[in-house]
Amino acid sequence: MKVVIAGAGAVGTHLAKLLSAENQDIILMDPDKEKLNFSRSNLEMITMVGSCTSLRDLTEIGTKEADLFIAVTPEESINITACMLASKMGAKRTFARIDNYEYLLPKNKEFFDKLGIGSMVYPEMLAAKEIVSALKRPWARQWIELCGGSIILVGIKIRDNAELVNKYLYDLGSTNKKFHIVAIKRRSITIIPTGKDQILADDIVFFTTTKEYVEELPKLAGKLIFDVKNVMIMGGSRIAIRTSQYLPDNTKIKLLEADKEKSYKLLENLPKNATVFHNDGRNADFLLEEGIKDMDAFIAVTGNSEANILACLAAKRFGVKKTVAEVENMDYISMAESMDIGTIINKKLITVNNIYRYLLNADVSNVKSLTIANADVAEIIARPNSIITKKEVKKITFPKNVTLGGLIRNGEPILIEGDTLIEPYDHVVVFCLDDALRDAEKLFN
Repeated sequence: MKVVIAGAGAVGTHLAKLLSAENQDIILMDPDKEKLNFSRSNLEMITMVGSCTSLRDLTEIGTKEADLFIAVTPEESINITACMLASKMGAKRTFARIDNYEYLLPKNKEFFDKLGIGSMVYPEMLAAKEIVSALKRPWARQWIELCGGSIILVGIKIRDNAELVNKYLYDLGSTNKKFHIVAIKRRSITIIPTGKDQILADDIVFFTTTKEYVEELPKLAGKLIFDVKNVMIMGGSRIAIRTSQYLPDNTKIKLLEADKEKSYKLLENLPKNATVFHNDGRNADFLLEEGIKDMDAFIAVTGNSEANILACLAAKRFGVKKTVAEVENMDYISMAESMDIGTIINKKLITVNNIYRYLLNADVSNVKSLTIANADVAEIIARPNSIITKKEVKKITFPKNVTLGGLIRNGEPILIEGDTLIEPYDHVVVFCLDDALRDAEKLFN
């Protein structure tokens, strides 16, 4: 597949590296030569200094032969224009990063299809939805609904009072019928566990389970279940606005914005249950005055990753049970996770995930990368006569760093065990570390 990516920012570069590792024909272009000077050791891709709205440059890179043209520059108008040009020049599919929710409304789909823009992604909207999902289940670090919600992947930090602490997986016995542990994140290392692995306090454990049993997980992990009714948000960003709009109407929201003029403009876009304060969320006296100790959740979504991390740490010290930090600096994600920040949002990774799932060869209906575990979880359909359907799971040699979390057969969820025989057309949940997803796909084709 020939893929042209316009924009060598964090999203474009990360996506190019992912696809390059999978032997795709990648061309990454950007007008700024410095952005293309990243390390390309062991990566097969072509870089070009050029403008994605220049007919000459688009012709030079062979846009007319492109299977997919992706425009992810910081400027929405450039992305829209580039996709329109690429489509008219012959690119089979186009994908644009946008900043306008109106473009995604169903009534406008036909309009953009005629312009040649096949798909669009609005990072701030996706990030806001992730935050709202995190507040619905504040005891979870990660929550991903798979197979239409029939199977759920949950990442939970294990407290020292948890029932699972110091247990070996082989000791869990019949409990495994209610859930399957697909991975353990211990400090900076993620492992696919075996029966000999032990669960320790402060591990982040990833479970696959069903709706029937998911509510049993918080107790096993030493977590309390509570409703989020009072929320404080630091930063009047587009993510903050969208989050406020998506939260339930009975949620009381206090939004803090340091810029006075911006704080007034925010009032035009926020729901009635939100109050705007002109103040810096790092002001401890102000936080106490506005009842930080009574908050169920604190969300930091300024454009400054360091400020967001520090603010969440402060909120934790004031007793806030759930904190969410937007961490756009990729180098800070592991550090923030180790500091017990809570849920970490990175809209670059969310955007890449949204695009990436369109590019897989197998019948993968949903792929999500886990921000805190360097891993992918995918739904893959088992094709007739594929390797995965030939014998029981325990008799199949799986690629390194791959495990199965569950499957859907005739609409019913099944948690996979060693004796499970996967049948053709089963929808299987596959958990992969690093870049093992392509290797896993081969078992299903």
